[in-house]
Amino acid sequence: MKNYDVVIVGSGPGGYVCAIRCAQLGLSVAIIEKYNTLGGTCLNVGCIPSKSLLDSSEHFHNATHTFSDHGIEFQSVKANITQMIKRKDDVVSQTCAGVKFLMDKNKIEVHHGVGSFKNKNIIIINGKNGSSEISGKNIVIATGSKPNFFAGMEPDKKRIITSTEALNLTEIPKKIVVIGAGVIGLEMGSIFKRLGSEVEVVEFAPSVLPTMDGTISKEFTKILKKDGFKFHMEHKVQSVINKGKSIIITALNKKNEKVEIEGDYCLVAVGRKAYTAGLNVENIGLTLNQRGQVEVNDYLQTSIPNIYAIGDVIRGAMLAHKAEEEGVFVAETIAGQKPHINYNLIPGVVYTWPEIANVGKTEEELVSEGREIKIGSFPIKALGRARASMDTSGLIKIIADKNSDEILGVHMIAPRAADLIMEAVTAMEFRASAEDLVRICHPHPTYSEAMKEAAMDATEARAMHV
Repeated sequence: MKNYDVVIVGSGPGGYVCAIRCAQLGLSVAIIEKYNTLGGTCLNVGCIPSKSLLDSSEHFHNATHTFSDHGIEFQSVKANITQMIKRKDDVVSQTCAGVKFLMDKNKIEVHHGVGSFKNKNIIIINGKNGSSEISGKNIVIATGSKPNFFAGMEPDKKRIITSTEALNLTEIPKKIVVIGAGVIGLEMGSIFKRLGSEVEVVEFAPSVLPTMDGTISKEFTKILKKDGFKFHMEHKVQSVINKGKSIIITALNKKNEKVEIEGDYCLVAVGRKAYTAGLNVENIGLTLNQRGQVEVNDYLQTSIPNIYAIGDVIRGAMLAHKAEEEGVFVAETIAGQKPHINYNLIPGVVYTWPEIANVGKTEEELVSEGREIKIGSFPIKALGRARASMDTSGLIKIIADKNSDEILGVHMIAPRAADLIMEAVTAMEFRASAEDLVRICHPHPTYSEAMKEAAMDATEARAMHV
């Protein structure tokens, strides 16, 4: 039996980054992956493939809607979804191969199969060629998550699908009905809307992106409706039935009236849940909480000190970059260092177009806490750069403490918001004030100027270009 300093179960962003950092710190490392390819959900059926299709569909949308305004004319344009899927698969393959290269480079031993606990130090690996055992002084659970669903909307992976199946559709649906107006539902809905599908969204909450700042939710709803999305808010799904070549959703609206919605496919996008199948945590006395998550302390240790857990399988936002930070945190903790993570400053992004990004507290959270705040905002349409690129939808909102001027939250809908948000994250990490952002010279013409203008608006309401 081989012995390692650290054994990691799961090779998603949290697991493989944890493995690399452990190796950098001189620890011997093994990583166990259930599937043949590395990278977990993010690289194989999540972040990377969805962004590939989002980019392809955005190019198609621009070719059919905005290129003529730029003076670019075509005889005809059509969407070849087979080629889009092939390109997506190529991107996934290259990215997963990159992770394998990093494992080899850092001398991390990879074992393929389902890892399960024999005891607190020994993991049994059940693979294609039978079972084997390895041991680790420390073990990290990084098994991630899987699509969630509720009673009545169980996916059949044919017409009632999750994001995993949606990424491999070989046809462009005439109409797709999405259950869930969260990040996954709106991103996947955007892909098919751009390709010409009719998109209807059924949501239990009263607003889209219900955990985000209210201003952003309202503004984005306007943008999506303008793009042709149809919403059924405050609707509770009772059942989804596969009719062979179509689906029928039955839901109750807020008046408790029955509503039926028909479409070609139903995409179930009501979040994700922790994945621990096959781990046999009961063998070592670990119990899961009511949400099926592994409980950890502030050091990401379970109730068994040498066993840690990171990423989607524990509390907090299910984000690849959050898992990566936790992977590094655990590696450095095991190596005797004193790392830290500021969970308040982990940004969130929705990769629609325009993109949505946020960091820190929402206005609603701060008001409920009784904080005295001031708010500045700036519309993207007022930027010269936005007019030049024809990307004029959205706004940037900065919330600062009324007395100290410290930035408490930044929320935006903007072109390249996923990149713009890092100015806010950096500023908030150093506890910058809105005035600090105002005093930083921003290049012109850029989208980043909206950050400065929003900060100006938060500081004596002195934005210049509105």
